[in-house]
Amino acid sequence: MIRATSRIRFNMPRIRHLSAAAISALEKTAEAVRTEVVQAQVMPRDTGAMQGESTFIKAGESISSTYRDGAEAVNTITKAKGGRVSIITASPQVRRLYYHPEFNFKTDENPNAKGHWYEDWEEGGTHQDFAPNAFKKFYRQEVGL
Repeated sequence: MIRATSRIRFNMPRIRHLSAAAISALEKTAEAVRTEVVQAQVMPRDTGAMQGESTFIKAGESISSTYRDGAEAVNTITKAKGGRVSIITASPQVRRLYYHPEFNFKTDENPNAKGHWYEDWEEGGTHQDFAPNAFKKFYRQEVGL
C-alpha cells in the first residue's frame, strides 16, 4: 500500500489582493457602463438631471447620520458587496420612460433617445461585450498584469 501526503499552503495576502482587485474592477466597470450609456445619448433628456446627478452607481450599503442641527447625511460604502453593483436612476419618470419604448422621445438633446436604453449593453445587444471586456481591462490594471 502506497501512502501519499501533501501539504497545501494558501497565500492569503495574495488572495485578499486578488479579491480586492475584483471588487475595484467591478465598480470601475459599472462606472464605465454608465458613462458609455450617457455618451451614446440613448437616455431621454430634457434638463439632463436624469442622466446626470440622478444616475449613479450603488455598491454596498448606505449609512445615514443625523447631526445635532437636524441635517442628515447619507454615505454609501463604496465596496461592492457580494459581487454586485447597481446603476440606479432615481427620478420619478424613469420607470415610465424606460418601459415604454413606444413613446416619441425628443431627440434634440439626445439624438438616440429611446426606451430600454440599456438594451444595447445587455446580452444580445450591439455592445454586449463592453462590460466583460472593461472588467478584464480594469482587473488586469488592478492586479498589475
